[in-house]
Amino acid sequence: MRVKICGITKPEQGQAIAQLGATALGFICVRKSPRYVTAGQIRAVVEQLLAAVDRVGVFADAAVEEIRQVVSEADLTAVQLHGNESPEFCQHLRQILPEIEVIKALKVKTLETLAEAGTYASCVDTLLLDAYHPQMLGGTGKTLDWVTLQQFRPGCPWLLAGGLTPDNVLDALKELQPSGIDLSSGVERAPGDKDLGKVELLFEKLRVGNK
Repeated sequence: MRVKICGITKPEQGQAIAQLGATALGFICVRKSPRYVTAGQIRAVVEQLLAAVDRVGVFADAAVEEIRQVVSEADLTAVQLHGNESPEFCQHLRQILPEIEVIKALKVKTLETLAEAGTYASCVDTLLLDAYHPQMLGGTGKTLDWVTLQQFRPGCPWLLAGGLTPDNVLDALKELQPSGIDLSSGVERAPGDKDLGKVELLFEKLRVGNK
């Protein structure tokens, strides 16, 4: 199962989290976010990594050229689209960046949001379900209604996000079978400052849950 820790800002924390077992690190490329990092800051984290992990840039309604430039400068392996990008935009981005994984985040407000998943499944490599918040793009700490997601079968790999913590992750995985999980605020001391003790506890819980 993929485990993505999002909102990385510090090279030493990125390296430590990768060593603890994360399969993907997420970097917020949205300027209004408190977890925002520049392409240069991402590159500084990437250059410190000793473990092979996916490196995901998170964008929201950014232009294709901006995304392509950051991908190149920061040495990203994946792009996560967290705005109102259309299926056509996602398809175009895949054509422009054929070697890069395209992840589309859907902020689940109602069951109708889940119906949108079908329109994106053929246009992206991976979907991500996050909790809806009117002002925040992610890292809200709000959980989804896992029961309503039990029949979610989008036809492509998908990641569960939204308020996951070391304390509730096993409960979520009992209800659902996502391809992976994505945590941000649930393993932080403050936005962009990860609590390595919580990250270590997360992987301990996951190991126990897999036995």
